[in-house]
Amino acid sequence: MSRFTLPRDIYHGKGCLAELKNLKGKKAILVVGGGSMKRQGFLDKAVEYLKEGGMEVSLFEGVEPDPSVETVMKGAQAMRDFQPDWIVAMGGGSPIDAAKAMWAFYEYPDTTFEDLCVPFNFPELRQKAKFAAIPSTSGTATEVTAFSVITDYAAGIKYPLADFNITPDVAIVDPELVEALPPKQVAYTGMDALTHAIEAYVSTLHCAFTDPLALQAIEMVFDYLPASYNGNMTAREEMHYAQCLAGMAFSNALLGIVHSMAHKTGAAFSTGHITHGCANAMYLPFVIKYNAKEATAASRYAEIARRMGLSGNSEQALINSLCEKIDAFNVKLNIPRTLKEFGIDETEFKEKIAKISELAVGDACTGSNPRTIDPAAMEKLFTCIYYGTEVDF
Repeated sequence: MSRFTLPRDIYHGKGCLAELKNLKGKKAILVVGGGSMKRQGFLDKAVEYLKEGGMEVSLFEGVEPDPSVETVMKGAQAMRDFQPDWIVAMGGGSPIDAAKAMWAFYEYPDTTFEDLCVPFNFPELRQKAKFAAIPSTSGTATEVTAFSVITDYAAGIKYPLADFNITPDVAIVDPELVEALPPKQVAYTGMDALTHAIEAYVSTLHCAFTDPLALQAIEMVFDYLPASYNGNMTAREEMHYAQCLAGMAFSNALLGIVHSMAHKTGAAFSTGHITHGCANAMYLPFVIKYNAKEATAASRYAEIARRMGLSGNSEQALINSLCEKIDAFNVKLNIPRTLKEFGIDETEFKEKIAKISELAVGDACTGSNPRTIDPAAMEKLFTCIYYGTEVDF
């Protein structure tokens, strides 16, 4: 038996932020990030809509990019002090992910972070509060997923939390919130969305419910990401919807080793934090070539290429066309092709890559990758990505 879970309500279209006034409750805590929503006026709008609906509102501000365990614990304490019946998270993936984890500690103060790191091991939520998510970037799709990524900076590791309990009750996908995104963020989040959709389509847990969502998301990213990057607002709106569709797919089909690798390298090197979407964009073509050695995966990558109208008179030619398309996107979006080009120090890479490879194999996303991998093969794959060499194993 399989399961397909989405938020009960997904509101989309310009101005749908106003749906906050229709949430039924007495108290709402609004979790936000570093200030862009405040500067653009959306935070004030959200507070006013909630108050218009009859709710008392408390703010938890300042969630950092790649939220930490410490921030989660502070937010959970703020929730225990305020006792909201709605948790509303607005911003990029970071405040929404953080609020999901806060939710668990709010309702279950005695649970431990180690407990939550076990996939699909959350206690039953909604004992005290429901959850609404409002994305201000077009990539993570955390507003419709069963996932959250929290960083333990002391250990230098990103922990993906997974449980259908943390799928939001309400998602508000308002494209007005992404109109002011800087081009670099458009690029990184857009490639994150593409990676979500491609990994969902080839995942060992893909199904008839997730495949159409994944393919539609891939087509929309290919159609709209370059124009969105160049400031076309119609394309930017379509990208906001594309990333949401990709999220619906991967939340139910799960992901693969592109994400395993990105999770374990984001905070690993002293020479530069690797933004999640940038890491995905770099790793994706190399992982496709690795996974395509497995026959079932190869046929599904070829099917993606065929559906997108890419050229190729054989399965391998179609896969090559898909990788070339992704490489061309990375060039257009000013994303480096290799870890060396990104600026990771070669000596530090060699010192750390064995441990990073071991951690990546143990990541929750590895289990649904279409080709198995062990730490030795993972290290070889990372080495190909560092130097830009061919994946021939």
